[in-house]
Amino acid sequence: MGTICGADCTKCAMKDSCGGCVKTGGCPFGEPCIAAQYIKLGGMESYKRFKDELLSEINALLKSLDIPGAEKLYELQGSYVNLEYPIPSGKNVKLLDDKKIYLGCQIEFGDVGVCYGVVADAGFILICSYSVNGSEPEIVMYKRR
Repeated sequence: MGTICGADCTKCAMKDSCGGCVKTGGCPFGEPCIAAQYIKLGGMESYKRFKDELLSEINALLKSLDIPGAEKLYELQGSYVNLEYPIPSGKNVKLLDDKKIYLGCQIEFGDVGVCYGVVADAGFILICSYSVNGSEPEIVMYKRR
């Protein structure tokens, strides 16, 4: 399976449902992968620069919320991180596209049973909290970029 970003897709749990980056033009699950899009437009250096700038922006937001900073951002399929958040009407909503690839990470506080999740792309940053098993998700911050 050919990749655009150089990832070792043989280790991915979702490799059987993936169409491959090269073969799909950077849309392995049917929608754009943020890494592939940046690399196709400006090369690996452009993507690295974007990722570093995004991580700095995320860490500034985390600091303002008194949450420890993130060390690294990972490419994550939307279906893997697309939690259902309760909204004031009493309904639950998903904010992400299951088929897109985003950048994100998890900051665990296992000793207290809470995790913070960060998901972002070129247009937004989402910071949420949830229980260690992914239940009880809450939006902490959603920021358009």
